[in-house]
This record gives sequence, structure tokens and C-alpha cells, in this order.
Amino acid sequence: MSLLVLRGAVEQGLIYALVALGLYISFRTLDIADLTTDGTFTLGGAVSAVFAVNGQPLLGLVLAVVAGTLAGFVTALLQTRLRVQPILAGIITMTALYSVNLIVMGKPNVNFLKEDTIFTAAQNTLGAWGNLAQALAITAVLCVLLVLFLRTQLGLSLRATGDNRDMVAASSINPTFTVTVGLCLSNAVVALSGALLAQYQKFADNTMGNGMVVIGLASLIIGEVIFGRGGRHTLVRGVLAASVGAVVYRIIIAVAIAAHIDAKNMKLLSAIIVAAAISYPAIRDKILFAKKRREAKQNG
Repeated sequence: MSLLVLRGAVEQGLIYALVALGLYISFRTLDIADLTTDGTFTLGGAVSAVFAVNGQPLLGLVLAVVAGTLAGFVTALLQTRLRVQPILAGIITMTALYSVNLIVMGKPNVNFLKEDTIFTAAQNTLGAWGNLAQALAITAVLCVLLVLFLRTQLGLSLRATGDNRDMVAASSINPTFTVTVGLCLSNAVVALSGALLAQYQKFADNTMGNGMVVIGLASLIIGEVIFGRGGRHTLVRGVLAASVGAVVYRIIIAVAIAAHIDAKNMKLLSAIIVAAAISYPAIRDKILFAKKRREAKQNG
């Protein structure tokens, strides 16, 4: 694998890291399986592309975040007010967003190869490394902001809601409010990821978010396998794991592409990566247990 391919994988990994961070908020912090992610990612890309075509790439990012927040609010409304199951609420919103994204773009895809994006200035300044520097800076800033937010009173309430919603309700904290804030924030971050990817590749498509939940979960779990869970500095470790896991995941995919694996098998590969990452702790424990048993028999 060439340096150019590796650099591209890291750049994309840093952008996809925001999806993993969004799922860290909903899946790990709130303990909610939010399937809105696929639609929200595309929504961010669609909004970003439309404004980039009209010469406003930065405004496109801002409005993509706003759009993602609104999508998260709809999912939260279905869950908290209309008592729809979390998974079904996400599916409903994701399905609705398919049409919304088509309306936003006006057609199935938008390309703006000749337009400037937020990466253009970095490319002009740093050359070939501009995209990497820009993506790294954005992801690093967002990681820091997320850690700082989750350490505020509202952030602690959000984390407590995921740990024990009944206890939170008994402590005069409104779980409906914290769930709404969490889902809005999660989908805002995911939409930002979609917006950045659209401007990175100068192309947005109505199917660009397909399988994004799997990619985000794979990134999150790979990072947790590398960094572990629990112990001191759990919050910082969790955020860092989500980001690094996304980069590692994209490198794995790049290696698979370099090995000439058929494109139609990439989704299967993603599923295998997720399954392997999830089952790794159990497999490791069984291996360690078997090793201890052998040692006990030898010593006995």
C-alpha cells in the first residue's frame, strides 16, 4: 500500500471519526441504539454540497449541523413524547430523511469538482498534506469540546441518564430533556461528518450514508479493543478510542482494497470486522482461561 493511499485512508478515517463520536454519545453514553445515523450523515452531506455549489462551503457546514440537530430532535420527539421504541424511532426518521435528502439536493447526487471547499485553503497552504492537517484539526477540536461538554453539569446529567434513567428521574433531572439533548448532539456531529466528507470528495449522493451505523460501530468497537474500557480517564479514553478506531478501520478497508477484494464484498468485510471486534474480549478470556487450566494441570 502506497503512502498516498495510506494518507487518504487516514484523512477519511478522521472524517468518519465524527460518526464514531456521534455513536459514542448515543450508543455508549445514552445507551440508545440510534439508527437515524444513516439518514443524518447523508443529510449533512446534502446540505453541505448544495451550499458549496453556491460558493458558501463554511455556511454549508454550519447549516448541516443545524439540520442534523433537527433530525435528532425528531427522533427524540418520537421516543420521549410519542413513546416509540428507540430503534423504531430511528428507522422512521431515517426513512423520512431519504425523501428529505432528495428534496434538499433536487436530484440523487451533486458534484462540485470545480468549487472551493473548506479544504481548499489548507491545500493551497500545505499542499498534499493540507487535507490531513485540516481533518486532524477539526476532529481534535471536536474531541476536546466533547470531553469538556460531558464534564459539565448537563453532560454529567446526560451520562447519568444512560447509566440509570430511573435514578435520574428520582433526582429531579428530566430524562426527556437529557435524551433530547443527547440525540440532537449526536446527530449534529454525524451530520458534520457527512458535510465534511462531501466537501472532501466534492461529491454528495443520496446513498452515501448507507451502512454508516455499521461503520461507526466498527470504529467505536475497534478503538475500545485497542484502548480498553473502564479504569481511570474513561471519558477521555472513550472519545480517543472512537477517533483512533475510525482511522484504524479505514486503514483496514484500504488494505482490503489494495488486496483487490471485490467491491461487492466490502459490506461483508465490514460486518466481519464488527463481529470480530465485538467477540474479541470473549475469545481472549476463553484463551486465557484455557491457558490457566493447562498451567494448573502441569503444576498439579
